[in-house]
Amino acid sequence: MILVTGGAGFIGANFVLDWLAQHDEPVINLDKLTYAGNLETLASLQGDARHLFVHGDIGDAALVSRLLAEHKPRAVVNFAAESHVDRSIHGPEDFIQTNIVGTFHLLESVRAYWGSLPGDEREAFRFLHVSTDEVYGSLGKDDPAFTENHRYEPNSPYSASKAASDHLVRAYHHTYGLPVLTTNCSNNYGPYHFPEKLIPLMIVNALAGKALPVYGDGMQIRDWLYVKDHCSAIRRVLEAGRLGEVYNVGGWNEKPNIEIVNRVCALLDELRPRADGQPYAAQISYVTDRPGHDRRYAIDARKLEAELGWKPAETFETGIRKTVQWYLGNPDWVAHVQSGAYREWVGKQYSGSAA
Repeated sequence: MILVTGGAGFIGANFVLDWLAQHDEPVINLDKLTYAGNLETLASLQGDARHLFVHGDIGDAALVSRLLAEHKPRAVVNFAAESHVDRSIHGPEDFIQTNIVGTFHLLESVRAYWGSLPGDEREAFRFLHVSTDEVYGSLGKDDPAFTENHRYEPNSPYSASKAASDHLVRAYHHTYGLPVLTTNCSNNYGPYHFPEKLIPLMIVNALAGKALPVYGDGMQIRDWLYVKDHCSAIRRVLEAGRLGEVYNVGGWNEKPNIEIVNRVCALLDELRPRADGQPYAAQISYVTDRPGHDRRYAIDARKLEAELGWKPAETFETGIRKTVQWYLGNPDWVAHVQSGAYREWVGKQYSGSAA
């Protein structure tokens, strides 16, 4: 059995679904169910004895300790995090509490549990911490991609909080011997993505006839990773990663945001044309750039390939087509996730004047 934290969020839920599609090993799924946690994503697992959902916080030491003692997982995979940069700019406290304080309490609970295990189980136990490339800061146009040895230079409250959590995980390995693994991934996209992030927001807004808001000049570059490729990388690192090591996970798909938006529009033109015959790209609207917007991220994932033989299965072209098709095929999920609070957030965030 494994314990997954944050398993009702975008990446965590995809991981749980993929894990149970490929393994009979049960999952305890601990999630606080903040705005981005969505149990509807896990609806296919209702009645599946291999999946135990627990509503709770990684910072609740009594709850986490009880789950560990009762279920005796062989591994903990920590996805639990506040993850949206824009939200961290408007309200950083939640990010400090969840990503730093919450990770600290989780590590303390796991350390006590791990220390109580008998020899063989103690030797086999793993704590895998899922992090982000944003901890490395921003790259210039011609700078080499981030390696695992790149200096941490976080530029937002979100990335600073994730950097702090990474440092805590590292410290618990070097100080206490906790058998940890850390992955730092590039921008994920794919099914079940909460529509505040770029790709699902563009799809949802385009279909609703709304403006497609693009920050600044749209030339911010990201490395795009299909979420199911990310999940396969995490499984591989959990299986065979070297203790205490960091593994960067990337899709080898560096693209500027405006190119992503135009590709989504082109796919929608093909798969769900507008009734008036006009291209969806006509809905693109440039808005004021956000504060401290990192210009470029790029992941060098050669260590993961060299040591563990992992490479992404999807190209950007295959992954983005699958993603757009998923959103077109799941209108109920999209409708249900668009609560009043979500609409208020988007209205607040993208109300800036045209740039």
